[in-house]
Amino acid sequence: MLPPALGNLQAGSLRAIAVLSEKRFSLLPDVPTANESGLPGFESVLHYGLLAPAGTPRDIVERLNRELSALVISEEVTRRIHAEGGDPLVSTPEEYAADIDAEETKWAKLIRRLNLKVE
Repeated sequence: MLPPALGNLQAGSLRAIAVLSEKRFSLLPDVPTANESGLPGFESVLHYGLLAPAGTPRDIVERLNRELSALVISEEVTRRIHAEGGDPLVSTPEEYAADIDAEETKWAKLIRRLNLKVE
């Protein structure tokens, strides 16, 4: 988790060797991604999003997406996201659905390979 370490990283008492996102973190632009450091496919990020029930009319989904997108890029919300160690991300409903599917596929494969079980 980045927030507890961010001050130490910026002060130089810790050195980050990579970020685990697809893109570099805006508050640490000199820190390469894991991919840039020779670890392709080594990504682990947390995305927050808003979901609506299946069958929600398209015009409502589009309006929610427009309103949320405007909010996410506002100065106040951007500052809060940075404080939590993230970068704002705006996408379409289709892009977010694809991201959810890709994450589920990736982590399900690892869970099966490690034979992890819920107890």
